[in-house]
Amino acid sequence: MAISPTQLTLRMLRKQGYRAEVVERWNPHAMIRQDLFKCIDVIAIGKGETVGVQSTSYKNVASRVRKMADAEAIGDLREAGWRLFVHGWRKPKHRWEVREVDIS
Repeated sequence: MAISPTQLTLRMLRKQGYRAEVVERWNPHAMIRQDLFKCIDVIAIGKGETVGVQSTSYKNVASRVRKMADAEAIGDLREAGWRLFVHGWRKPKHRWEVREVDIS
């Protein structure tokens, strides 16, 4: 069974000691996934901080960085002190690798 980028991000953040949850939701009326603040798939808290992550495949990192940078709420999230990342996942051999881009 394939594992999604979101599940990989959850696993990684929890292993690092964060309390992490998915905050994107399926909208059955519009037939689309909707992210928190139109840019966050996963939220994590711990270590005295709040982290927002857009999780995707490795090849889509650049488009997700643009998506987060263009989100209307990005300034408010930064002002609130959130750490903001894009996680791009790939499995080139036998283990998963993440490319983490900090856009805080």
